[in-house]
Amino acid sequence: MSEPLRVAIIIASVRDGRFGPVIANWFAGIARQRDSLDIDVIDLVDHDLPTRLTRSPSEATQAVLAGISPRLAAADAFVVVTPEYNHSYPASIKTLIDWHTTQWHAKPLGFVGYGGLAGGMRSIEHLRQIFAECHMVTVRDTVGFHGPWGQFDEQGDLIDPTEAEAAAKTLLDAVEWWGTALKTKKAQAPYGG
Repeated sequence: MSEPLRVAIIIASVRDGRFGPVIANWFAGIARQRDSLDIDVIDLVDHDLPTRLTRSPSEATQAVLAGISPRLAAADAFVVVTPEYNHSYPASIKTLIDWHTTQWHAKPLGFVGYGGLAGGMRSIEHLRQIFAECHMVTVRDTVGFHGPWGQFDEQGDLIDPTEAEAAAKTLLDAVEWWGTALKTKKAQAPYGG
């Protein structure tokens, strides 16, 4: 059996009272049911990167980068769990993107969105453009939660999981296909983007 595909699930929200960890933990549980995947959940609340980009980061910033950059580099694929703030994505995910370059190259990316009526989809559509500039392949299929707060029980399980689990399976199928294809190609020839 080949080595499992390493998928990093990134929790984009760092806001007080956020719901992202509930959704990310649910999604990670679905993903961990696949022996073909090795899951790493990266919570941005644990990696406080400054918005000021510099070529000479402080020791504190270097320490934060040392904790997260190798995990991004080791990932073969990503899934971003993102809310929608003011019709777009949280600043925390953009800051993470901007502090990194080659860690994103030639890797697939899926999205799990949540929020009000749009269910995080406007955030996702904005992020697609940004991640395309990072030489990533964003998969078409998404998981979206419109008003998720009443959809999960106190243990973090979906009350009615049928549709969301089907969407998660479709998303994971696409991420795994692209992740395997790109990993195979990069083993034959380095990505030159």
